[in-house]
Amino acid sequence: MPGWEFPLSPEFTGERVVPGLVDVNLLNEHLSRYGFAKRFAPGKRVLDAGCGSGYGAAELAETALEVTGIDAAADAVEYARGQYRSANLRFEQGLCTALPDGPYDLITAFEVIEHLEDWRGFLAEARRVLAPEGRFVVSTPNKLYYAESRGGSGANPFHVHEFEYVEFQEELQRVFPHVAIFTQNHVEGVIFAPLAGGGGAEASVPESRAVPEEAHFFVAVCGAEPLPEIGPLVWVPSVANVLRERERHIELLAGEIRMKTEWLEQRKSELDIRNSEFEQLLGTVRGLNSQIEQRNLWALEAQAEADRLGRLVLDRQEEFERESASFRETVRAYQSKVAELEEINRAKTEWALETERRLTDTSRDLAECVEFLHAVEKTVEERTAWAQGLDRELAQWQRRFDALRGSRWVRLAAKLKIVDPL
Repeated sequence: MPGWEFPLSPEFTGERVVPGLVDVNLLNEHLSRYGFAKRFAPGKRVLDAGCGSGYGAAELAETALEVTGIDAAADAVEYARGQYRSANLRFEQGLCTALPDGPYDLITAFEVIEHLEDWRGFLAEARRVLAPEGRFVVSTPNKLYYAESRGGSGANPFHVHEFEYVEFQEELQRVFPHVAIFTQNHVEGVIFAPLAGGGGAEASVPESRAVPEEAHFFVAVCGAEPLPEIGPLVWVPSVANVLRERERHIELLAGEIRMKTEWLEQRKSELDIRNSEFEQLLGTVRGLNSQIEQRNLWALEAQAEADRLGRLVLDRQEEFERESASFRETVRAYQSKVAELEEINRAKTEWALETERRLTDTSRDLAECVEFLHAVEKTVEERTAWAQGLDRELAQWQRRFDALRGSRWVRLAAKLKIVDPL
């Protein structure tokens, strides 16, 4: 995976194999893959992609023409250069998605592809730099077995994409026309080794059919040209005594058990000492439990009272809301009535002002009329006095006339028709 680095320290993470710092069985598991690929290495140009600490590239360099190991981690490359030196072996820092130009007759990539984000890009790069008749040997753990073997520890945080058999085969066949997949499993065997002399080793492997779903790992040989028939390989490490290794492992486990037993005895003694304190504490706890129960009862009663008060508050709140609604309706009616009265008052005010204006005008007219009446009254008084004077003068003339008409001279003149007798 571009940029992934694992420190070469005694604290083993499971993702960086360093000889001498890991369990021998795990180291043999990794070395066996290079033993499998070593059959294709004699006299070839080899590229070990994701070479890690460099032990595998050094193994291939024993028979290859030249070997180049690349890794994304600078500390891994530095460590490999310091540990493994050979004229036909070199180590470089590089990415699996940007492989150095070839062509290479053999490319190995063991337990690398599951760490890569762009693993399809890596397969395309391997095809690009592989010689026409070259071999690309790639391995990966079986997802089904790997998940089961990790158990409660959960998924591997360093793995980006794990493969089941069918997916692994299909993805390889998308890039390489010819693919042969092998299963890799730990098996128990018996070896007969001579104490003196040598000779070639002979392996007896009863014929059996590999079951991909039960495999620990898949190892694929890929190429652009048809592959020759590749038989099974039984790889036996130079130091292999399963029973002795198991005995040592059991001894280590027994030592751990003894240490844990002593620890448990010590803890038991400490617990015995603390039991009396525990009993005292238990009595205190019981007293506290009694108090807690009483307080719980009080709390339940308080909760019931709180519920009752809560319901009462809700009732009062509903009543308040109803009264508030009625009050709001009354206020609206009052405001409407006030607006109506204000309008009436405004109209009456305008009428009163107009009336006052007209009364002012009328008062002015009345004053003029009073003055006119006073003048008329004065005139009437004057004319009345004048009329009364005329009446008096008329009465005087009337008396005079009556006296004249009754005189004998008038009567004589009337007889003589000198004057009108009337």
